[in-house]
Amino acid sequence: MDQMTMMLVVGGATLLISLLLVFAFAGGDGHSRDMRRRLAEISDGQKPTGKPTTRSSARRAQDTSGFRILDSIIKTLVPKPDQLKIRLEKTGYKISISRYATFTGILILLIIGAGHYLYDLPMFLAIPVGLASGLFLPHFTIGFLGKRRINKFMKTFPEAIELLCRGLRAGLPISEAIVTVGKDAPDPVGKEFRGVADAMRVGQSLEQGLWDVARRIDVPDFKFLIIAISIQRETGGNLAETLGGLASTLRKRRQIKLKIKAMSSEARASAWIIGSLPFIMFFLLWLANDSYVMTLVNDPRGMYMIGAGLTMIGSGVGVMAKMVRFEI
Repeated sequence: MDQMTMMLVVGGATLLISLLLVFAFAGGDGHSRDMRRRLAEISDGQKPTGKPTTRSSARRAQDTSGFRILDSIIKTLVPKPDQLKIRLEKTGYKISISRYATFTGILILLIIGAGHYLYDLPMFLAIPVGLASGLFLPHFTIGFLGKRRINKFMKTFPEAIELLCRGLRAGLPISEAIVTVGKDAPDPVGKEFRGVADAMRVGQSLEQGLWDVARRIDVPDFKFLIIAISIQRETGGNLAETLGGLASTLRKRRQIKLKIKAMSSEARASAWIIGSLPFIMFFLLWLANDSYVMTLVNDPRGMYMIGAGLTMIGSGVGVMAKMVRFEI
């Protein structure tokens, strides 16, 4: 490829990426502008005009880029957008589907371009490698961030229930006790309870606000809390005593999970070692005789062998990970 063609390809890719970034970040702020306008009207003593923004409409505004063409393309290409939206909300960051899809597309283009033009991979190999890597890396990152946030939530969730019990024993109603938890509990527990308190201030029911949190957190322990509160509100009873028992049960469940994790640590370490051995041996052989190893990389047949080997390694590691994963 001559220099002029390379410059055209790089320039076109840069222009495409720039347009995607503009489409992703230039729109989607109509809800913020509308909210600022109504707040200014209230501060000036005027009656707010226009339709009030609900939580559902705010979520819809966040999930769109502001450009109908781009949004329609994303809705067509993204499978199961509702499930993807929940996975993005689990991270705790304001990541819309349009921005996630835009970054995924940019990453795929960059990997394909780097593989073909920098590492001289043939296009029939660069495209599947770019698609696989570009789709897997954002998916893995979102899953990792969501799991990390849920684990952090569960570490302090029993203490949050204890705070709720103390507020109820002090004579506070359940709504005020939730406000207290939102102020005193560390994030992400405090942030989620503050969201419930804010939802109740604008007229949403307590159960609906808690179920919105349960949809994002998606752990059985939080659903136990919602069920206990719902039963108490319908039938009566001592809610503080019920929640105290729930907090004690959650602590015992966490202790059992830690024991299981300690007992399965040897098997998990074996999975990591076995899965990393091929890569370690490849690196050592490359240090000892790089020309011998590069034959495998430069030959197309070697690339097929590498792909088959990586597939088998990934399958084996996945099976071993399933074997040492326990749920209680």
